[in-house]
Amino acid sequence: MADSSKMNRVVLKIGSSTLTHKQGLINIRAMEQLVKVISDIKNSGKEIIIVSSGAVAVGIGKMGLLERPKDIPSKQAVAAVGQCELMYLYDKMFSVYHHTVAQILLTADINQNEELLCNVQNTFRRLLEMNVLPIVNENDSVCTEELAIGDNDNLSAMVAQMVDADILVILSDIEGLYTEDPTLNAKAQLIKEVGRIDEAIHALAGGVSSNRGTGGMVTKIQAAQYAQEHDIATYIVSGKDPEVLYDLFAGKAVGTYFKRRSEIHA
Repeated sequence: MADSSKMNRVVLKIGSSTLTHKQGLINIRAMEQLVKVISDIKNSGKEIIIVSSGAVAVGIGKMGLLERPKDIPSKQAVAAVGQCELMYLYDKMFSVYHHTVAQILLTADINQNEELLCNVQNTFRRLLEMNVLPIVNENDSVCTEELAIGDNDNLSAMVAQMVDADILVILSDIEGLYTEDPTLNAKAQLIKEVGRIDEAIHALAGGVSSNRGTGGMVTKIQAAQYAQEHDIATYIVSGKDPEVLYDLFAGKAVGTYFKRRSEIHA
């Protein structure tokens, strides 16, 4: 297993289920705890890039809607409202610990245009040099189907490649990848380490795990495979207790670790 304590550039994906209550409103205590831990880890010298879901969920809560909109214009409108609120909260909470945040919104075509990709990479590089914490989301308010990445798990893997990250950490509503769905079978076993991601691993992934997000374990495995192909270490860990990140960066075994390509071929 790679020594996570020595991995300096971190992409951290935070899902809607980590940030919000079931009805979609912000879980203030959870978000404050997460921001505190991230700030402390950043103070230790790690370079952190956050990929944060939650804009649509926060927008639904802020607008008092009873369910997620189904038509694209409504989804985009709700995302526009929610993204504003989400970044306001991040800015307010991180400023308590003297960290400045920046918003970066991306669409799928970024990897198809060399000039755009170069510009984005330069922006990330300069923000990190200036000790700013980038917070990334898909540009939901303007995305068409052709430009949509679709979920922030895969977006986080794309960002990890863009910034040449050492490690991708995906916070989930369960501890990692299990032999079976742990919400249905209490005897399901956590898989602590995964080598090559093949059809058998994909078959272990279930469906959508939260009505506040768009992914589930399926997209997390897809993200881990993308990262693996680009020689980036990936962990899926529980987002219920942010202090698990302390254990991770102390080199302890937590969640599910997906090996880098170079480890598999070594």
